[in-house]
Amino acid sequence: MSPQAFATHAPAHSLISNRLSGAYFHDAWSVEAGEPQLSALGQFLKALSHTPAWVNTCMALRNRVVSLLGLKDLGALDNLDRSKSAAEYQPGERVGIFTLIDNRFDEVLLGDQDKHLDVTLSVHRTPASPDGKVIVTVTTVVHVKNLLGRAYMLPVVPMHRLIAPSVLKAVASTHRGRR
Repeated sequence: MSPQAFATHAPAHSLISNRLSGAYFHDAWSVEAGEPQLSALGQFLKALSHTPAWVNTCMALRNRVVSLLGLKDLGALDNLDRSKSAAEYQPGERVGIFTLIDNRFDEVLLGDQDKHLDVTLSVHRTPASPDGKVIVTVTTVVHVKNLLGRAYMLPVVPMHRLIAPSVLKAVASTHRGRR
């Protein structure tokens, strides 16, 4: 059985830690990596490649509802080019529902912006400990810009707290991930 993701704090010296000030919402979840050799983006691609079906169902429902309010359809969380490796992604490219902002071996920043919200996601991997363990932490930071952004976040916050650890479970598995 895979270790469970657990709630934590953004890593102190991470790129995302600079974005916490003034956030309307932020959280962080960690899990021990089943494939510690993968880069931060490799860990993220592995997680998205194994998105639970119920999460994509929730995303489809979200997309239908927000389209009535004039917000953009983000598509499915696992909408990836599966022929592309982690090393091939460049800043500005879409990775699932996010745009790649910064890609380093130990941390990747992804995000999405519109007139209502700025969302930034970090996938941070600690360097291997002497016993070879790597902890992967996913931190989400949301800055709202207006009342619609606040209203949007009302159902998103509790759903996010279910979705984030569920998607992160794949990182703990030892099956072959994306490179």
